[in-house]
Amino acid sequence: MGNTTDYEKIEKSAKVRRTLGNIVLYFLLTLWALIVLFPFYWMVLTSVKSYGSYNAEHIPTFFTLSPTLQNYVDAFTTVSLGRYLVNTLIFTVITTAIMLVVITLAAFAFARLEFKGKDLVFTLFLSLMMIPNELVVITNFATITNLGLRNTFTGLILPSVTSVFYIYLLRENFAQIPDELYYAAKVDGTSDLRYLRKVLIPICKPTLITIVILKVIECWNSYVWPRLITDDPNYYLVSNGIQEIRENGFGRENIPAMMAAVVVISLPLIILFLVFRKKIMAGVARGGTKG
Repeated sequence: MGNTTDYEKIEKSAKVRRTLGNIVLYFLLTLWALIVLFPFYWMVLTSVKSYGSYNAEHIPTFFTLSPTLQNYVDAFTTVSLGRYLVNTLIFTVITTAIMLVVITLAAFAFARLEFKGKDLVFTLFLSLMMIPNELVVITNFATITNLGLRNTFTGLILPSVTSVFYIYLLRENFAQIPDELYYAAKVDGTSDLRYLRKVLIPICKPTLITIVILKVIECWNSYVWPRLITDDPNYYLVSNGIQEIRENGFGRENIPAMMAAVVVISLPLIILFLVFRKKIMAGVARGGTKG
């Protein structure tokens, strides 16, 4: 009986510790969630404040008693935000599609094909990740300008159709597939492209979906390159539109209308992430697992 009582006390003590640990854990997670989500709340809140009331606030308020949707109307009427959204969609879809083909073929070559100096070439290829983005932007700008491709979709798209990091990530996924599958396919007379299409791509589908989503987000949020390479409104992306709205205030920056535009622009990305979040996690987990 004494041993039983001691065991019950130990079990009860352990249960209390687990409960307290869970309480602390959920408190910290809730606090972190509030910190992460607060900028989104502030963005939406600002977007429903009128231009006058926002500029009249000497101390920012965390709520509004007179919300308005006028800022959303202004976001589409003061500038051609609808056209900028279409331009961004075209830029995103074409860039992502071309990049997917390029990185898939490159990753397959580094993972499965044998050629002289492959490891050296791959090492030099990875070293490109050490080059600062600012230097790449300057080089790309000079190249696109010399080719006469400023203010064109081609000029917007070309510098973004490949990624060293995505090639590396996909190559690591391809390398995890057993070599026996490749050799068996070659014995059956299967071509390299057919093996890539029928075996590797279906197996590595979660990683490919992750890459596509990350690239879509990257293109959708692209700011420096579109601002640099085009000054023709016919080729403006949403990043140009946000800046244009921001500068369209009556003597002051029109922050509420800009926030309304940001909300509209952010919604597709938020929905995309929520729909494919499980695929993203699976792809990242697979990319980080070797063997």
